[in-house]
Amino acid sequence: MGSNPQTGGMTRAVAVENAEGAGPFVFVCDHASNFFPPPYDTSLGITDADKIAHIAWDPGALGVARGLAKSLDAPLVHTTVSRLIIDCNREESRPDLIPCLSETTKIAGNQDLSADEKTFRLDLAHRPFHDAIDNVISLRLERGLPTAVVSIHSFTPVYKGQSRPWEIGLIYDKDRRLADPVLEGLKAKGGLTVGDNEPYAPSDGVYYTIRRHGEDRKLPCLMIEIRNDEVKTSAEEAQWSDLLAPLLEHAAQAVGGQTQGEAHA
Repeated sequence: MGSNPQTGGMTRAVAVENAEGAGPFVFVCDHASNFFPPPYDTSLGITDADKIAHIAWDPGALGVARGLAKSLDAPLVHTTVSRLIIDCNREESRPDLIPCLSETTKIAGNQDLSADEKTFRLDLAHRPFHDAIDNVISLRLERGLPTAVVSIHSFTPVYKGQSRPWEIGLIYDKDRRLADPVLEGLKAKGGLTVGDNEPYAPSDGVYYTIRRHGEDRKLPCLMIEIRNDEVKTSAEEAQWSDLLAPLLEHAAQAVGGQTQGEAHA
């Protein structure tokens, strides 16, 4: 893909950290950034407050993911632009791939887009993000490394007027190999209200990345959602990564040899 002067020459809005990490996980963070490269810093018709709100990204998620990647010697693949430009956790065919409405906020600059603009955004972030995950996983499987896929998200405490009591939620579909031991470990800690397919479930259309890179490859997989008022500071991010790392490590050990998956890209 060629560079576009309107986005400052950006050609791939994705980053890969610790690509050679040999631990049993690959971490992904679909909504890591609230960066709006030109022209999207002005063309979407949103306020400065919108750009730092949860509609633009998952605050705290990247910090937790980085802490986990460091603790568990894992690769981390994350986006580097806002999900209001394009949502990398949606199928290309979904109407909310480029959202015109996020919670209750209208995104005027996302309405009535041309096919060329949609393709440009897909090539800017969505396709490079998923290609990067595919490449990381394929190389690991070729090396014979056990691999489980975990995505890290955060969620707003109040959504459309409804309070959400869970500090953390685990989202999973048919594959429960990671979910069951991590749920058990979180509940054993005490003092936490743990969501079991809450505040979202795969039926809400939020499971694309994990389904594509985890379940479709027959790899153990899990989506983790942390309420964003729990990860307002780097210290709080570190507390959550420190809590989750041993639980995930234990889950991976319990899965054992079932993390080999399929090496297709």
